[in-house]
Amino acid sequence: MNHKLQLIYILPNLFTAASAFLGVISIISSINGDFYKALIYIILSLLFDGLDGRIARLTNTTSKFGVEFDSLADLIAFGVAPAVLFYTSVGIYYGKFGSLVAAFFVVFGAIRLARFNVTTGTYEPSVFIGLPIPTAAVVSAIYTYAYLNYDFLKSYGLFIVILQALLGILMVSNIRYPSFKKLNLNRSSILKVLIYLMLLFSFLYLYPLESLVILASLYVLYGIARFFLTFLRVGKKSKI
Repeated sequence: MNHKLQLIYILPNLFTAASAFLGVISIISSINGDFYKALIYIILSLLFDGLDGRIARLTNTTSKFGVEFDSLADLIAFGVAPAVLFYTSVGIYYGKFGSLVAAFFVVFGAIRLARFNVTTGTYEPSVFIGLPIPTAAVVSAIYTYAYLNYDFLKSYGLFIVILQALLGILMVSNIRYPSFKKLNLNRSSILKVLIYLMLLFSFLYLYPLESLVILASLYVLYGIARFFLTFLRVGKKSKI
């Protein structure tokens, strides 16, 4: 019985270790110039990262060690890996500015993780304060690969560099982003959600890269638009 309990405690940490492992493989792929594999490994890391916390909560095996291990794994998979992908494919052509942006992405990602750990439970669970580092990593990787994949984007390398810098700033900002960890779905909305998911998966199947770029862009822009709309509403109320 005790042996089974020990295995249950190890299980979520195995997923965390897999996420970190895939992050390292992504870094190696970027160094070797295989940017497609680097992107895929970051996306796979995201999947494992999403599973470890859920398994820990389902099995009631959350621990301080697991939280710290998860943060370190996230810094590798979602901080260093996308920064290396960005630098080896785009940033390297912009000299010190490119290397500075790559470095700050990792530093701001570490700050984002530290802030998340110390503020968890102090705000509503339906939102994230600042862009989550896994989201920033995937958006960075998708845009970087889209830049490499489409010839018409080759003249917009500076835009990718600026976007990378913006993602770093958004991680340490106070802009709120929706969290999908606690979705309350009633029976009447299940059918609608199922239809939307079928449409989403259809677009992902037909246009995988384009769909990912659109979804990533909408999520990032949603937080920014919501921030400015809230700012304008507060400004109008203060004038009344």
